[in-house]
Amino acid sequence: MKKYIYIVLIILGFSSCSEYQKAIKSEDLTVKFDQASKEYEKGKYYKALTLFEQMAPSFRGKPQAEKMFYMFSQSYYKTKQYYLSGYQFESFAAGYPKSDNVEEASFLGAKSYSMLSPVYSLDQTDTDKAIEKLQSFIDAFPNSTYLPEANQAVKVLREKMEKKAYENAYGYNKISDFKSAIIALDNFIIDYPGTPYKEKALYYKLDSAFLLAINSVPAKMEERLNAAKTAHNNLLKFNTNTEFKQKADDMLARINTDLKQF
Repeated sequence: MKKYIYIVLIILGFSSCSEYQKAIKSEDLTVKFDQASKEYEKGKYYKALTLFEQMAPSFRGKPQAEKMFYMFSQSYYKTKQYYLSGYQFESFAAGYPKSDNVEEASFLGAKSYSMLSPVYSLDQTDTDKAIEKLQSFIDAFPNSTYLPEANQAVKVLREKMEKKAYENAYGYNKISDFKSAIIALDNFIIDYPGTPYKEKALYYKLDSAFLLAINSVPAKMEERLNAAKTAHNNLLKFNTNTEFKQKADDMLARINTDLKQF
């Protein structure tokens, strides 16, 4: 009995493959659409995509076009081709603004761009774009059921941008470009006033100001020592029990000692 079942399954498999190959070679859009729909429903998205890509240029305006372009977009998304799914979902939403699927398509289009966001250490152009797309979705569908997920995605992306901005600013301190570090860390604190990196930013601003001051020529040293002292005060004002307190106080002692010569 098992042998016969196995043979039947093989025959059905060959039949399915034969139907798929016929659809690929066929010039009949209906044949392609029917077979693509079958592949899509079976979760065979790569096979479905081959057919969708063949028929898409000639399918606009057809009775089943809306359904086809929706499945086309979903197939890119489900195969993790996010550049293409982002574009295709946007195209679907623009082409079928009254569709029952327009809200979902708009969200998944925006989400596709968020999936392209790289780790924080890399260029964040795609992250910027993803935030813009998600915010546009939030503005367009303020009562959407996808709103919590969209807001969470924006939060995660903004945190990534924030970390990138902090690491960039801190990077100047690491390479001993103290003037640039002070400016960059100041700008970071202004741009992200509620950041969890604020204490570190204040400390490395102090560290940069201190090292710049003690290595200055005499004509500039007093002004820079006083600037470093202000940076120390700002750090302690933010958190009197900062984890950097010992190092900060050691710097202050040196600053006060060096200021006596003036």
